[in-house]
This record gives sequence, C-alpha cells and structure tokens, in this order.
Amino acid sequence: MKKVYVNENVCMGCRLCEVYCLLKHAHTKDLIKAYKKESPRALPRVRVDESGIVSLSVRCEHCVDAPCVKACLTGALSRDPVTGLVTVDEERCIGCGTCALVCPLGVPKLDKAQKKMVKCDLCQDEEIPVCVANCPNEALVYMEEKPDTNPVVNYVNNN
Repeated sequence: MKKVYVNENVCMGCRLCEVYCLLKHAHTKDLIKAYKKESPRALPRVRVDESGIVSLSVRCEHCVDAPCVKACLTGALSRDPVTGLVTVDEERCIGCGTCALVCPLGVPKLDKAQKKMVKCDLCQDEEIPVCVANCPNEALVYMEEKPDTNPVVNYVNNN
C-alpha cells in the first residue's frame, strides 16, 4: 500500500496541503469560492502541526491495527481488504467522535454540518494525493510502504 510520508526537514508549514485538501473536498473547485462562499465550507482531511521551527503535515496513516476501526460504535470505519485504506461509511457514521479519541494522531474530525467524521482518503480518484502533488518543497512523498523499515527515516537519510 502506498502512503504519504513527511520529510519534516523541508516542511516550512505553508499549509498548502491543507488548502489543496480542502479544495479537493469542496463542492466548487474554485479556491476563492471554496473558502469564502461555500456554506458549509469543506474540511481539509490533513492538518499541519508546528512546534518551534519544526512543522509537519499530519493525516491518517491507515494503520494496520487501526484503533479507530476497533473503537467505531457503528462499524462505519473499516479497512478495505484490497487497498488497505481505512474508510468512513457516511451512511453508518453518527459523528460520535470515538474514532478521534482513540486515534494516536487525533486525525478524524467532525464535519459539524454533516454530523459525520471525515479523514484522509488518499485522494483515491487521483494518481497522487493533492497534498503531495501541490507541496512546493516536496516535503510530502507518496510511496510504497516498506515492511520492517521506517520510510521517512530512509527518505531523509538518502536526501
């Protein structure tokens, strides 16, 4: 399964990953309309965390042993056996937030307008997730997960 990895050495906290993720999930694909005119405004499925000079883009890791899937009261969160993605079934989701409470990264968030939880879907209808495609410093990398290694460390050490 491919995943998005972060090279925090070159992430400058510009938040373009958030902007393009919001735009991807907006009804209109116009940036100004998506931010200023859509109501309710779409939510980005990624966030940027900052601490001092370090910043990094955080999204669902689609964990192998996903605590959110185990904790979901309605079974709305599940892992696709073919792609490995952890997805939200909006028909079953009641927006209780249990998944966000157990997620080690606090990734799922409540879309208050829909009363449903939302999280990264790795832009399945795109070749590359929009956060990666639009990262100006190439701080986000979309690549195959490597078993028994930490791809982020390998990527950083090789560059």
